[in-house]
Amino acid sequence: MNIHGIKRMNAPSEHRAPRPTRVIAVTSGKGGVGKSTVSINLATALAASGLRVTLLDADLGLANVDVLLGLTPTRTLANVIAGECGLRDIVIEGPAGVRVLPAASGVQRMAELTDAERIGLMHAFSELEGTMDVMVVDTAAGIAANSLQFCEASQEVIVVVCNDPASITDAYATIKVINQRTRRSRFRVLVNMTHTDHEARDIFGRLVKATDRFLDVALDFVGVIPFDRCVGQAARRRAPVVTAYPASPAGSAFKRLAAQADKWPEPRAASGQLEFFLERMIRSEVMGRHALA
Repeated sequence: MNIHGIKRMNAPSEHRAPRPTRVIAVTSGKGGVGKSTVSINLATALAASGLRVTLLDADLGLANVDVLLGLTPTRTLANVIAGECGLRDIVIEGPAGVRVLPAASGVQRMAELTDAERIGLMHAFSELEGTMDVMVVDTAAGIAANSLQFCEASQEVIVVVCNDPASITDAYATIKVINQRTRRSRFRVLVNMTHTDHEARDIFGRLVKATDRFLDVALDFVGVIPFDRCVGQAARRRAPVVTAYPASPAGSAFKRLAAQADKWPEPRAASGQLEFFLERMIRSEVMGRHALA
């Protein structure tokens, strides 16, 4: 894989104090809960607040971030994996200056990367040191290897659930597998598409009841994205709701989520690099093998 010669993008100004890069994985137990919508709007709201944000579409075989944003990439991560180009060649500018790294859609090969290819991809991301404050990773739903490894390699994991019994059951299963593979014991939970705060708290409570009974993990309730017709209207416009309808209930909720995320404890990395991303990816690979041994 060609990982050399990657150009540094939007290098920080000499007057800007360096800060460790925060990597936030957004995942879910099943599709249809609005995970990609959450990823896009969180990334956009963070960028609108003045942060340098990269949005990685890590649903490598069934990507849709570019479609949801009306972008038309000429190259994707599939081309990077194939050695046809570097990361700098696939970056597309999205809303509010978000830099989007698109993946491929309908390419089964991308959903079945080898261990070496996944680690090689992490090497490529390490070349982006100092170019971003936050990376939001939109993972594939479920517990496929690609999705699990991106969750394992990120500092923060947001699990998106909605008022669907299968969503809650599958979210529990995803948390369980990640916990068993990596010993990650803290997850942040976002309840999406609810009609009342009471409904959201009930959904969160059901998930906590299951994890408290069977797992040694802590779940943090990070908020609610209300059901809002503006989300669908924004999607038809191929735009995030935070830019298309910023004063809408959902738009306001996403901005609150972004403000909260920016106040989470800073990464322990000593500099604004993605070295931890690669290190955690390699460590999770080793731990996963030991767990299966």
